[in-house]
Amino acid sequence: MERFGLVGLPNAGKSSLYNALTGGGALAAPYAFATKDPNIGVARVPDDRLDRLAEMSASKKVIHAAVEVVDIGGLVEGASTGEGLGNRFLANIREVDAIVFVLRAFADDDVPGPSDPLEHLRVVEIELALADLETVEKRLGTLERQAKLDATVRDDLEALRVAHSSLADGRPLYRAGLNDEVRDALTPYFLLTNRRVLAVVNVSENELDQIPELEARVAAEFNDAGGNVEVIGLCVQLEAEAAAIEDPAERSEMLEGFGLGEGALFRMVRSAYHLLGLRTFFTTGDKESRAWTFYEGSNAPQCAGRIHTDFQRGFIRAETIAWDELLEIGSWNKARELGKVRSEGKDYIARDGDVMEFRFNV
Repeated sequence: MERFGLVGLPNAGKSSLYNALTGGGALAAPYAFATKDPNIGVARVPDDRLDRLAEMSASKKVIHAAVEVVDIGGLVEGASTGEGLGNRFLANIREVDAIVFVLRAFADDDVPGPSDPLEHLRVVEIELALADLETVEKRLGTLERQAKLDATVRDDLEALRVAHSSLADGRPLYRAGLNDEVRDALTPYFLLTNRRVLAVVNVSENELDQIPELEARVAAEFNDAGGNVEVIGLCVQLEAEAAAIEDPAERSEMLEGFGLGEGALFRMVRSAYHLLGLRTFFTTGDKESRAWTFYEGSNAPQCAGRIHTDFQRGFIRAETIAWDELLEIGSWNKARELGKVRSEGKDYIARDGDVMEFRFNV
């Protein structure tokens, strides 16, 4: 399961956000390092398409896609040189697929720390860039010696030199305009800033009307990041309180009362999911409707392998239809009778929202 890590200064709202996403019991306290060891939980990826397919098929069971969420202890200035949780903090970040920056944008006399989200962003970016710079410098020396005898490492060497140039200026790699070839060459080095970022701007419940302005202010700081960063504003405290309400009707009533619609948590999880390059195909029937995760650009056999390796190994074909077309027709059998279900082979590139049945022989 793909995972994303919640990263930010102490008291930014990481643990509260973790609890809201996963229903977990992480300690959320107004002092630094309440979280010393990472909390790990699972967040469901909400998808109205799946719910509607399950209703169409009268499915007994509905299984949504999910991502793993890691609540990492607070980062402080000097973490790259061992301050705060230091290396333990940085090691925990290296294990995630994407980073969620939690940036506090509210003042509270009872909660220490800066209230300017750009100050939070400055500290986080500098510390991650400095940690990456140290890693790159160590690897550069080794590869420069190797390259004299082994020409196969020269592409990696050049990629590290490009990374060093950016990091030495304090610029994270997601801001450096790196092409896909360079980013891929850097992947084995587990650099902290060589991944996509979702920035969550955490406001107080009295400042909900300022969310668009704060989102725009933070997004302007990422104008050199291309498509590698998304920004979402929300009130973590309100979202956590709503998530704790078990009755869906009561939860919706609370969110509507604050003018939050379905809530920003759903939008945040969907954004993080797509930021990782993840897409969804569906299977549906009377027993079960299920969302399956695949990476954008995957072919039909690779999608089949997400269900079971036997499906990929013995792949024959994928019977496929778009989710909305299937809903309009009303049933899988009727869609097949009308000739709307396509038979796709090994070269078919799956699309987000495909409904599939696989034929295989092992």
